[in-house]
Amino acid sequence: MKFIFEYGPTIIRWLFIALGGFTVVMLFIGAIRGIIPVLWRLGKSLYNRKIALYAEGEATSLRSTLIDSNLFKKKNIDLIGSKELAKGRDHSMMIVYYPEFKNYILDIISLKNDSDSLIVYAPSSGGRIDSEILDAINAQRNSIIVNMRGRLLNDILTSMITTNYAKK
Repeated sequence: MKFIFEYGPTIIRWLFIALGGFTVVMLFIGAIRGIIPVLWRLGKSLYNRKIALYAEGEATSLRSTLIDSNLFKKKNIDLIGSKELAKGRDHSMMIVYYPEFKNYILDIISLKNDSDSLIVYAPSSGGRIDSEILDAINAQRNSIIVNMRGRLLNDILTSMITTNYAKK
């Protein structure tokens, strides 16, 4: 009994120290295995990912929105007009300004690879999206419809994290 009263608090203290150390090591391993790869993938995507911006009249404004965020390099954003749709085939991310490209959405979808992301920016001022087009967009993996300019940046970042970057 004397042993428990004399050494018990010390044993408990060492037990808490050991468990605390083990917990810190496990959290560190979890961060390395879980968080670091996501941050690495996002960094590679932000630095290297080519973005096809399908817009004409709003092209300058949308491009400025992306560049002013200081997340994207100007040289990685290519403006694509309605007469050069196939130029977007080599890009791993396609952003479409719906009001100007509503007649070309199905053509753009046919150019999209399964691993590429498609973001359709459809502000409410541009009218409703037809159900046929909604169904075609919904049938695609990694596709998003966004109607607010502020959400556009968030959805681009989410797409960059969830889709794999591969040089084309």
